[in-house]
Amino acid sequence: MAIDDNGIAITTTHAAAAPDTVAARKQRWCDFLDMSRPPGHLFLIQYDPGVPARPQPWPENKRERIEWAWRQYERQMERLEWLHDDAIPYLDPYTGTEIFAAAFGCPVQRPADDMPFARPLISEASQVSGVRVPDLGVRPLADLFDIADELRRRGGPEALMKLVDIQSPMDIATLIWDKNRVYVALREAPEAVVELAARVRELLVTFLDEWFRRYGDEFIAHYPAYYMPKGITLSEDEVGAVSGDMFVKYYLPELAELSQRYGGIGMHCCANARHQWSNFGLIPNLRLLNLVQPNEVLRQAWSFFADRVPQMHSWSGDGPAWTWLAQYPPQARMVMEVPAQTRDEALECAQRLWKACGRA
Repeated sequence: MAIDDNGIAITTTHAAAAPDTVAARKQRWCDFLDMSRPPGHLFLIQYDPGVPARPQPWPENKRERIEWAWRQYERQMERLEWLHDDAIPYLDPYTGTEIFAAAFGCPVQRPADDMPFARPLISEASQVSGVRVPDLGVRPLADLFDIADELRRRGGPEALMKLVDIQSPMDIATLIWDKNRVYVALREAPEAVVELAARVRELLVTFLDEWFRRYGDEFIAHYPAYYMPKGITLSEDEVGAVSGDMFVKYYLPELAELSQRYGGIGMHCCANARHQWSNFGLIPNLRLLNLVQPNEVLRQAWSFFADRVPQMHSWSGDGPAWTWLAQYPPQARMVMEVPAQTRDEALECAQRLWKACGRA
């Protein structure tokens, strides 16, 4: 039995009570992500009543963040016992988007009612040479390892860690470089933007190598919360602002390198980037795609990506959840996020979707 810093016993009986359930769910995700297998669907029931508000991800709230994440993990383990969907419990060292930009020295804005965000550090190409790659001992990153280490100590080696909020190197470069100037620089001084992104990539690789060394290759994605047996996940939110040719020249190489290094990549994109969809297909071993777009755009995505990549978008269909499957193209692989207002509604949705997905 583990003991916390206050000498209080840490309960781990939930993890011991349901290893087969967790293993079975992991296998369903592996089958779903394997494009060589017949297509199928997964579903996550969104029902978590009474969850306390998360402490803001500020440095001074480190202990509160740990306690909140641990309570959430215990709630998720208890949920395994009565709600049969495809959710897998995870330890959540949640962050904002600012962490890597902050590690480079960007000032951070911390609103009381919103997530923190980085403010730009540079505005001119001549300043790139002065941007140094930090080590993992800088506070934003060291704090994350402290939080994750404590959660792993409590949860044990079988507990999955959720990956922190990661953007692509080019996305992080546009946080470090004033966004009013960086896209002009991408036309007038592209070598400087590429140099900055390369320095970001160097830090990301150092961070990810250490993260996976400590917590293992399998994890829950940074957003949305899906299982990855290996690889990385990141957000690519700036590609709506560049042409397809610029994506291929400046964005695709770093995505390909990261995917090849870690064995696959899952990608979130909330940009208006319909013109990049065919280019997304050039990313090697793209494991899952998440788009946040208007419903009609997502309906187009269902068909466009049906036989190309598993999908998990911000909207999953019209009407009752168990009717959504009939709305998808035959070759599509969809993860459905299903809201439920009560425990009975959650149970009914899970029962009906279990049957609709061909498991009963």
